[in-house]
Order: sequence, then structure tokens, then C-alpha cells
Amino acid sequence: MTRVVAQGTFDILHPGHAHYLSEAAAMGEELHVIVARRENVTHKDPPVLPNRQRRDMVAALDPVDDARVGHPEDFFVPIRDIDPDVIALGFDQHHDEEALADALADAGIDCEVRRASGREKRFDGELLSTGRIVDRICAERCDSD
Repeated sequence: MTRVVAQGTFDILHPGHAHYLSEAAAMGEELHVIVARRENVTHKDPPVLPNRQRRDMVAALDPVDDARVGHPEDFFVPIRDIDPDVIALGFDQHHDEEALADALADAGIDCEVRRASGREKRFDGELLSTGRIVDRICAERCDSD
């Protein structure tokens, strides 16, 4: 059985997330998702929603067999627990594939790193980014005072 791991922040779920997780699931027979802890998100604004809520929403999606919140200190702890054959990166995730593969090898974890394709917008105004969704909400609903 080919076990796949996908990971991300998954703050406000959108069609890009659904595309990523569907592609990740197609890379094997079992999809495990690691949801980044709010306190560990340093490459962009931290998520608005709590860790558990984001995990619960991801776990509810059809392609996902298991979802968990990442380890508070060590990225490799859940990877070792899951023992994946493939780590699927999202189309626009900040990870460098080669650097991740090297770090996994250095940690004694034998798995392949693949990147999912991007999802094309299907209509004008479709938002495929949590940041853009938040920006739109603020632009349309927040007071400017």
C-alpha cells in the first residue's frame, strides 16, 4: 500500500486545497494530512482558525484518510509515525523539493517527494488562495475607519 503525506496550513479551505489533496490522494492508496500548528507557521501570516478546527475540516474531506496537527517542535515526528512512501507538496508551497528530500534522507526517512499541479481558475473572481480570500473579505466587509 502506497502511503502519501500532504501538509499545509489549510486556514480557509478553498478549491486549491481540494485540488491539492485530490492529487495527493491519487499518488497512493492512503492519504495522511499534517496540518501546520499556528505557532509553527513563520513563512506567512499565521492562520486565523485554531489548529483543531483546521484539522477537523481537512479530516472531513473525502480524499483524506487521516488528518493530524503537526508536532510542536519537530517536523519529522509525524512523518516517522506515518512512514510515507510519498510526500506530496502543494503547487505553490514554499518548500524546495531537493532540500526537503535531502533533509528526509538525513533524518533516515526513505520516501519520494512530488509536487502537485496547480488548479486553473474556472471562472472570473474565483479565489484559490487563503490570503486573497482574507483580503477580499477585508475589502468588502471591514470598516475602513
